[in-house]
Amino acid sequence: MARINTNVGAIVAQRHLNSAYGQLNTTLQKLSSGLRITRGADDPAGLIVSERLRTEVAGVAQGIRNSQRAINVIATAEGSLNEVAALLNSIQALVVEAANTGAFSDDEIKANQLQIDSAISSITRIANATTFAGRALLNGSLDYITSGVNQSVLTNVSVRGALFGTQPYIPVNVEVTTSAQPATLYFAAGSVASSVNIELRGNLGVVTLPFGAGTTASAIVAAVNAVSDTTGVEAVLSANPTSGFVLQSTEYGSKQFVAVSTLPGSGSFVVRDESNAIVDRDEGRDVVAEVNGASAVGEGLRVTYRQAALDVELNIAKTFGLGTTSFAITGGGSLFQLGGHVNANEQVGVGVQSVSASRLGDSTIGFLSQIVTGETYDLSTETGRRQASKIVGEAQRQVSLLRGRLGAFEKNVLDTNINQLGITVENLMAAESTIRDADFAAETSRLTRNQILVSAGTSALALANQTPQSVLALLNG
Repeated sequence: MARINTNVGAIVAQRHLNSAYGQLNTTLQKLSSGLRITRGADDPAGLIVSERLRTEVAGVAQGIRNSQRAINVIATAEGSLNEVAALLNSIQALVVEAANTGAFSDDEIKANQLQIDSAISSITRIANATTFAGRALLNGSLDYITSGVNQSVLTNVSVRGALFGTQPYIPVNVEVTTSAQPATLYFAAGSVASSVNIELRGNLGVVTLPFGAGTTASAIVAAVNAVSDTTGVEAVLSANPTSGFVLQSTEYGSKQFVAVSTLPGSGSFVVRDESNAIVDRDEGRDVVAEVNGASAVGEGLRVTYRQAALDVELNIAKTFGLGTTSFAITGGGSLFQLGGHVNANEQVGVGVQSVSASRLGDSTIGFLSQIVTGETYDLSTETGRRQASKIVGEAQRQVSLLRGRLGAFEKNVLDTNINQLGITVENLMAAESTIRDADFAAETSRLTRNQILVSAGTSALALANQTPQSVLALLNG
């Protein structure tokens, strides 16, 4: 039919032309932005997934930056601890030198004491001055705060790591199921029956002690104790001297031992173990304990409990037998956020104890601040020099353990975390790119197609607009 009021062909051509223009504009938008999804209408489901992936990428990338900053903090602390360790080595050398009283005068020993005083002062200064972005690292501000510690049961509590989560505090329950013991041998007589030469051995060394016939138990005890710093063995007289005495190691644990043997050609010296069996050697026993219901590692009187949420080291008092004690960790520590989500699985708590002179050492042997001039253990006496050596040795152990823990944290946690998160970022970004980014090869093909469709549509619309003019031929005929 020939109509002029309504050009259906032009309407159809116009619709297709508009559609082609819309597709061409969409293709140009994708090519110019590089994105397949520029607005929600392009792919609603894909937009939701890609935005979630973008959020994860942002969180994980921040986790990498957090780990890198944590490495900077650890490196700062470790550098200062290296200097503290060097000062402690110097102090130990000065103490040992001062013990050589046969070759050094009193003035030289006093000079050593002055150097020790200066070194100890420097250690405290380093502890107070080591900061990172205004945050003190070694003065104890990053140590955990404990409450309710029974000092008569736990002589030392060191919290190395703890994760509070949403808890206001962390309860710690310690149950000693087997007490630590020194190595122990029993001599059950009031005196020796005949002359005897015994060889007494302990962890520190060996000595030979001669005793004549009839030497009393109290005399033997005095002789053993006179060399206890050489052998690591001490003697304790029984309540009734005629019942004998006990030989025991000065320290506790399975690494401690006491051994007694008689030299060839001498008399008898019989010692027994706690089961009354005749023996010539006995070894100590490590403490066995549970922390919060889980087994802990015992070494002598020291209990170590290491889990992801709690890492503590405890020293059990020698006088404490079997039983339970409790305390709480109420705050403190340093919390490192290492992942892209704020939860305990992606956080690590680290405690950094103070390395000031008043905190290096322990309550049993003393603290570093006690070996300066005029304090309890200076170099003016033999007892002071020996105790100072023990205190410095314990301080060196504590600093080296702290350096080792921080080094292990950097190497085994932070470095591996950065590597793992880097791989995660790569995969997340690849997945997000697959969903959201434009495929230029496909889009350029669509561009060519849409350009052809627009051209064809324009030509078709022009022809459709000319069709009604054919009606004029009927009027002129």
